[in-house]
Amino acid sequence: MAKAATEMEELPRTIVRRVVKEKISRLSEEVEISVNKDALLAFSESARIFIHYLSATADDICKDSKRQIINADDVLKAIEEIEFPEFIGPLKASLDAFRRKNAAKKAVAAKTKVVSKKRKMENKPPEQNGDREVEEGDGEDGNEGDGANVND
Repeated sequence: MAKAATEMEELPRTIVRRVVKEKISRLSEEVEISVNKDALLAFSESARIFIHYLSATADDICKDSKRQIINADDVLKAIEEIEFPEFIGPLKASLDAFRRKNAAKKAVAAKTKVVSKKRKMENKPPEQNGDREVEEGDGEDGNEGDGANVND
């Protein structure tokens, strides 16, 4: 049972391998460096522990603020609290870029939704639009004639 819980918490090996190789290749462009399977496991386990520690610290900050949902500011404060201030600048830059990208996507999606809704309304018959076509000669009550009351 303990092994199954540990496997569920593991980070995807392919992503860990890709990140590690990308970062190492930036450091030594002349030499191709291989990463041992045990070293990849150590990187993965270190990242997992860091994520748990960071999320627990952010959760404590969130609870201190009497909230139940962790937000980006909680994570930034947690990074500062666990003494990794050098991460804050790059993280804020990535977060701002992510927010701008999402805002642009949402704006496009909202515009598309409005245009689509207008097209649907234009293509519906008048009865479905909630409007009723009034033919010439119809009174307000929908009866034809000169508007005289039949029950008089």
